[in-house]
Amino acid sequence: MSVEAVNDVRSAANGRGAASTPVLKTELLTVRFGGLAALSKVNFEVKRDEVCAIIGPNGAGKSTFFNCLTGVLKPTSGRILFNGEDITGLPSNAISRKGIARSYQITNIMPNASALENVRIAAQSRRHAWNMISHHSAFPDINEKAEAALQSVGLLEKADQLAANLSHGEQRNLEIGIALATEPTLLCLDEPTAGMSAAETHDTMQLVRRIAKNLTILIVEHDMQVVMELCHRITVLHYGEILADGTPEEIQRNPKVQEVYLKT
Repeated sequence: MSVEAVNDVRSAANGRGAASTPVLKTELLTVRFGGLAALSKVNFEVKRDEVCAIIGPNGAGKSTFFNCLTGVLKPTSGRILFNGEDITGLPSNAISRKGIARSYQITNIMPNASALENVRIAAQSRRHAWNMISHHSAFPDINEKAEAALQSVGLLEKADQLAANLSHGEQRNLEIGIALATEPTLLCLDEPTAGMSAAETHDTMQLVRRIAKNLTILIVEHDMQVVMELCHRITVLHYGEILADGTPEEIQRNPKVQEVYLKT
């Protein structure tokens, strides 16, 4: 089945009575490290087909929040609901299989493998039990899925290049391709334009716009131009609590946000 057909099936399924259910919801999510509350009773949700951003100054709790959503950290209390199912405290591999994929602030790829091999491993994790006996050519559906993921991030022509030889921007986009190969419902992007040139940032924004047609996306990002241009809704964290939530225009006008973040 082509990637377009898969997306059509997923979109149709999502539309049957699911529009009113948030893809992701947290209830009173709290994380404590000793006496320090990195997150404190955070109530948050992402609706289907939204592109949302989490912003805030350093130490606001953004990374802790992402780590809880993706199973890197277990919350101290509260709940995380994904498509209405409680996934609180599940390990990262189980959360990934539920349909949440993530890119990292620091590029997380296999530099000595080709771009195609990087993506093919992710695709195989969803389609076949892992084994070291069968050659990857025995799974043509995996190759098709991997090539479609590379195509979606503009790297199909560089499929045979070592990941280490790709530019920084291409490596970041390869990581998005790896995430897409796991067939997620929700894609979490951690600083997707970090370290990029202006041209690379522009290309990545265009990429996010394309893939957002078939995905719900949650972004942590410091580049305010990226956030304001890409996102439908923005949530501002400050000292582990939600300071504000709204459209880009509402966030820009919010005096509390201006005081603690936008003017710093």
